[in-house]
Amino acid sequence: MDGRDLLRAVGIFGTAQGLRAARSAWRRHRTDSVGLPARGAERARVPGPAGGAEPLPGGGTVRFARSELRIVVTVGGAVFRGWDGALPEPSYALAGAPPEPDPRAGLEPDKDGGWRVVSERLTVAVSRHGAVEIRTPGGVVLRRDLPPRWWEPVGGGPARWVQRSEIAADARLFGLGGRASGPRLRDGSYRLWNTAPRAGFGPGDGPLHITMPVQTVVADAGTHLAFHDNTWEGRVIVREGEEGAGSGHDRPGTVEVRMDGGPLRSWVLVGTPARVLSGWAQLTGAPALPSSWALGPQHVRRTGGEEDVRRTVEAHRDLGLPLSAVHVGSGPEDALPGPAGDLERFPGLPALAKDLREDGVRLVRAVDPAVPVVPEDARYGHGCAAGLFVRDGRGDEVLGTAGPRGCVFPDFTDPRVRLWWDGLYGETTAQGFSGAWLDRNEPVACTSFDGLTLPRSSRHALDGHGGDHREAHNVYGLAMARAGYEALRRQRPEERPYLISRSGWAGMQRYGGAWAGDVTSGWPGLRASLSLALGLGLCGVPYSGTDVGGAADGLSAELYLRRLQLAAYLPLSRTKESGVPWAYGPAVTTPARAALAERERLGPYFVTLAQLARLTGAPYVRPLWWRHPADRALRDCEDAFLLGDALLVAPVLEPGADRRAVRLPRGRWYDTVSGRPYDGPGQVLVDAPLSRIPVLARAGAVLPVLTERSDGSGAGGTGGRVGLEVWAPAAGRRGGGLVVRDTGDGWDEPEIERYTTRLAGGRVVVERATDDGAVTVEGPVRVRGQE
Repeated sequence: MDGRDLLRAVGIFGTAQGLRAARSAWRRHRTDSVGLPARGAERARVPGPAGGAEPLPGGGTVRFARSELRIVVTVGGAVFRGWDGALPEPSYALAGAPPEPDPRAGLEPDKDGGWRVVSERLTVAVSRHGAVEIRTPGGVVLRRDLPPRWWEPVGGGPARWVQRSEIAADARLFGLGGRASGPRLRDGSYRLWNTAPRAGFGPGDGPLHITMPVQTVVADAGTHLAFHDNTWEGRVIVREGEEGAGSGHDRPGTVEVRMDGGPLRSWVLVGTPARVLSGWAQLTGAPALPSSWALGPQHVRRTGGEEDVRRTVEAHRDLGLPLSAVHVGSGPEDALPGPAGDLERFPGLPALAKDLREDGVRLVRAVDPAVPVVPEDARYGHGCAAGLFVRDGRGDEVLGTAGPRGCVFPDFTDPRVRLWWDGLYGETTAQGFSGAWLDRNEPVACTSFDGLTLPRSSRHALDGHGGDHREAHNVYGLAMARAGYEALRRQRPEERPYLISRSGWAGMQRYGGAWAGDVTSGWPGLRASLSLALGLGLCGVPYSGTDVGGAADGLSAELYLRRLQLAAYLPLSRTKESGVPWAYGPAVTTPARAALAERERLGPYFVTLAQLARLTGAPYVRPLWWRHPADRALRDCEDAFLLGDALLVAPVLEPGADRRAVRLPRGRWYDTVSGRPYDGPGQVLVDAPLSRIPVLARAGAVLPVLTERSDGSGAGGTGGRVGLEVWAPAAGRRGGGLVVRDTGDGWDEPEIERYTTRLAGGRVVVERATDDGAVTVEGPVRVRGQE
């Protein structure tokens, strides 16, 4: 906190609120100065030379002079490495028990006094001084971790550490959570600390709401994912490599992970991008399956009451704009925290929810973690008496400010708190809400100062082993998402929970999706929205998105339309009250209607992508190199993406453009509007009028679409008759696709339909593959792309 922060707090929130916020910030500083002793003198330590090893199933333990390393290769091919006795559990990232060791892999002596573990998919080699190499079966090094270094306080306390790794000179790095500057992570320092930045962040800002120590590395030699399972604050320093241009003197890229405490343990998964993300989902949990209505266009209404919501829904219907859900909740000015907070603006909420649901529109509730300090409030009284709120080292409740009130924060790392939160959700579901949008759950302890969270010395249960906020901060949003998901599932067991969270950590996909925050309203925010969705997908969170309108009003008609056109192809597609199509007049409303109608037509395809994400971990939104990671041009392309396997979407990211260059992966691609074919790999120039953005279909692709919309379906995007859209395969080639049909919002296990396409006698033959062989396709089929 500095003078400018204080002046801003007083000026924006009024003298009383500003001074209250200033006191909150000073209280945080004072609490940490008392609760966190100075580190003092430190001793540096390295592993030292190897002195022996103990073989164990899947690997073993290598002992060094001043440390030891445990290596386990699992049956799925994942590699665990833990220093100083660190084990896979306990972990907030893992979905359950760690995978079983591979009984065929074992620790054996290697040359020069080292050790190695050989498995079917990779080899792990440990040098006599503690360097660890991950090699392909052919011996190519994918990653080389240098011996780690620890700094241990002489007077005791958590040791900070650094792990420096070398990757191929041609490698490209992705991940680390939601990064507005990505998806490719260039040279720089990336902080691992979930933060609430100022509204209107852009590509140059960070850290943001979701940070994860998850690296996806793509190189000519192969793809791998590295995850450091440590929730403490840290920093990742990236330096891309340089190739020697034939001289043989390549400079490898480096990734340096620095943590302020916590265990040094990590996982590595190797394979194709699809195999790596599948292994990651098996390790950290399958993505939660959103309800089918959640795959349609949604809208945020932070202000106003019932009549405002009804007018918004009516305006969408009158203008023919699809709408599947309205999100309501508080802004920072009137701060209504907690899941059962005051909703005086909605006195007839159950009737409103019932009327909207009959019209195909759901209500979603914004939920803050903070609970106002109001003695007569039963929530506060019960939580205080039961000791459910975060406390400082002296045992006092940690106080913050949210809007005009003081507030306290439930400790979601305590199982008792998660069960208590369940009871509070009972009122929310009884009122008719169909899901929850978790906001300000980094957590934000003071809305007057950006990024201000709880004191680092605050105490947390951490599910039994106890610790402070330095360890709990990054998983606070994850634990809150777990509490919300489990509560919704218990309250409405017949429906799949709908939950999106602004903050989270590795494994958050188990409980729902991610709202990536208030990106800047300018053109850089458009590019940041794409980067965030791609980056989160590569960290295992397939369902995500930002708001079309960005963080502020005043978008030009062109920029608004380009943002909406991109959002129509992102998993979470959401407009906001300050940015609705009709505010820009017919010139925007007409193409906006077309973009949202296409999203609705593709509803069955989004259902298929959601089901496949649950089964395989593959994100809906994929980088262009997804199927061709060895294509260096695709690795460097950040302005387009694949939507599943069938479509390539090329959003317009610059003002005034009516054409744009598109980098194509290998194969034939068809413009979905003109039907014109293009052949890749290579770059082509395609039309991009203001009325649409370029979307290309892969030759041979089969995707489910709505052929007609059923009456009264609302705009969830799945009501109507489903048919197949088939794009003609190239001569001499075959194609195909997977289709998973909507089974409703319950838990019925769907059937996966497999289709193949081929040319025969000048016509396209479409067949469904079954255990009994190929069968004729029933239902409407539209073949496109034939010359």
